[in-house]
Amino acid sequence: MVALVVSTLMLIAGILVVLAVGRRRPPGTPVTWGEAFLGGTFIFALLMLAYGVVPHQWLTYADNDLLWRPDKLMLGISGEGVKVGDAASELGGTGRIIVNAQAVRDIIAAVIYIVFLGLQIWLWSVWQKRGRKAPEVELSSRFGRPLMRKA
Repeated sequence: MVALVVSTLMLIAGILVVLAVGRRRPPGTPVTWGEAFLGGTFIFALLMLAYGVVPHQWLTYADNDLLWRPDKLMLGISGEGVKVGDAASELGGTGRIIVNAQAVRDIIAAVIYIVFLGLQIWLWSVWQKRGRKAPEVELSSRFGRPLMRKA
């Protein structure tokens, strides 16, 4: 649990550093070799945390501390009804679906990957749009007449 929390906090801190540098650094500023090397290494470390360490720590926590194994049943659904926990093994009927804890663990790991991918795309967008200003809207036409009412 501690490793999962620490790796997640390290990832959040790294993302905050990227956002702070993005606000401070104007677009079009020349990049030195050292800055590019340091930035590339930092982003590689963040991607390693996001796609390697955090999901691994979740799987380790679920396996070791929560004991989410294939023999631990979470939910059972069939024509006879819905049962939760170990009672799902006694469930009969047609169309029986049994969800074990390992399947839930893997679904949560997949959701972690999907969230990080969405966050990565959002951060790319924020980085590319930094320093842009909203376009100014003209309040008068070519002939000097107002286009919008002033509030």
